[in-house]
Amino acid sequence: MKPLLRSSRLDQVGMTASIACAIHCAALPFLITTLPLWGLSFLAHSWVEVSMICLSLFIGTWSLARSYPKHKKTVPVLVLIIGFVLIGCGHYLITDLEAVLIPLGGFTIAAAHLINWRYTRSCTHQ
Repeated sequence: MKPLLRSSRLDQVGMTASIACAIHCAALPFLITTLPLWGLSFLAHSWVEVSMICLSLFIGTWSLARSYPKHKKTVPVLVLIIGFVLIGCGHYLITDLEAVLIPLGGFTIAAAHLINWRYTRSCTHQ
């Protein structure tokens, strides 16, 4: 019986969520004045950003935890941690660089999923 959510599928969802988060964080400062005109002003609320971060954290942790026993590589875990550290630094420590650090963290998390996906695909044993 195949598991409902395989690690490779979780990595694909994680990459998509992380890239969407990064694009949201990078584009929002430019689009914030036009969002109300499009009826999308809710995207500027902090709960949207917190929800995206929590979703990325949940999917990333779940995906890497499921695939780590197969490939036993720590690189995806370290890259994932670096991505969340960048997001945390952008939010709480270096707020002057928030517009750079948070999207960079999102793309770093997507890279962690990509690395994990490649390690899982290249693994020859179950």
